[in-house]
Amino acid sequence: MTEPVFKIVPRTEWAETTDAYEGSTHDRADGFLHFSTWTQLPETLRRYYAGKDDLLLVAADPARLGSLLRWEHSPSRGEDFPHLYGVLLTSAVLWVKPIAKDSEGNFILPG
Repeated sequence: MTEPVFKIVPRTEWAETTDAYEGSTHDRADGFLHFSTWTQLPETLRRYYAGKDDLLLVAADPARLGSLLRWEHSPSRGEDFPHLYGVLLTSAVLWVKPIAKDSEGNFILPG
């Protein structure tokens, strides 16, 4: 299996998901769901989720996402990111785990 791709989701949004997650307001405005690789996660959390709590990390299998998953260059970050042009089917999800914070408010990715 290839390495999973990861979606950061507020717990309240994921709680409403049954068969598919349609993305955040930001995702829907951009026309795709923003994903990250494992190594991209710390910077993604720092840039876009600072000050947020109660987040979940959703791991998805790229093979199950199929051709709707595209790798596209982000000029602001200077690297390619996985973008999903469709909904995230729960059948493609490998696991969902909470993202913790330490006493100083830094994110701790699940092991």
